[in-house]
Amino acid sequence: MKFIPAVAALLVGIILPIAVHAQEEVPSSAVTISGSATITTDYRFRGVSQSDEDMAVQGGLSISHAGGVYAGVWASNLAGWGTFGGSNMELDLIGGYKAGLGANTVLDVGLTWYMYPGGANDTDFAEPYVKLSGTSGPATLTAGVAYAPKQYALANVSNAPDSRGQKQDNLYIWGDGAFVIAGTPLTAKAHFGHSDGNPGLGPNGTSVAPTGSYWDWSVGFDAAWRNLTFNISYTDTDITRSQAARLQPSFSKGQDGTGSIADAAVVASLTAAF
Repeated sequence: MKFIPAVAALLVGIILPIAVHAQEEVPSSAVTISGSATITTDYRFRGVSQSDEDMAVQGGLSISHAGGVYAGVWASNLAGWGTFGGSNMELDLIGGYKAGLGANTVLDVGLTWYMYPGGANDTDFAEPYVKLSGTSGPATLTAGVAYAPKQYALANVSNAPDSRGQKQDNLYIWGDGAFVIAGTPLTAKAHFGHSDGNPGLGPNGTSVAPTGSYWDWSVGFDAAWRNLTFNISYTDTDITRSQAARLQPSFSKGQDGTGSIADAAVVASLTAAF
C-alpha cells in the first residue's frame, strides 16, 4: 500500500515538530504505560457486529509521554473462520499526539492501522483521525472525524477484469457525550456517528461502510469500581434487514446468513484497567 508511507510522512510532518517542542519542556522519564482487558457480549464497530453477535475478548496496551505523544496496540477476536478474509483477529496499531488547547480542551491527532492477521492479503488499511474534546463540570463532549484515504482494502472488488486495481475511501464523523452522575459511580454516555464510503464488502469483508452510507448510535451507562468498569449500552443503526442480509457472508461465522448483525442490541462489557 504505497499511500501508507505518504500518510505517515504527513502525520509525522505535522505532529513531530509540535511533539519535539513539547518534550523539550518535559522530563524524558514522564512516560506512562497503561493497558486494559475487556470481555463483551458483542463486538460492535460503528454499530455493526464484528463477532456475529457473540462474545468477544479484547485487550490493549499503550505508552504515552507527558509531552503528548502516544502509541498503542489493541486486539479483539472476530466472528470466526470464514470472515474478514479468513482472519479471526483484528489487530490495531495506533499512534498520535494530544495537545491541550486550554484548561479543559484537548486536540487529538493520530492514525489507526487496522490489520487482520492470518487472513487473506489486502485486508489492512490505515485511517487518520482528529478528535476534539472539551470538559465542563461533570460533562465531556467529543467530536471526531476519521478519514481513510483511497485503498484497496476498502474497494468493492468484483470479478470484472478492471476491478482489481480500484480503490475506495471512507469518511466517519462522530460525536460522543459523557455525564458523571454526582454521588454515584455512574456515568451516562451517548454516541452517534455517520459512515460514508464504499457500498460493498470490500475484497475481504473489511469495508467500514458496507452499505455505502448509514448512521449508528448508542446510549448507555458506565459503572466504575476501583479498576473495573461495567458498561451496558443500547446500540442501533439505520441499516435495514435487507441491507444487513448482504453483509452476512463476510461478517457471520460459517457464512450462516441468519439474523442481523446491524440491528438494535443491548451490549454489556466488563473492562479491567491496569
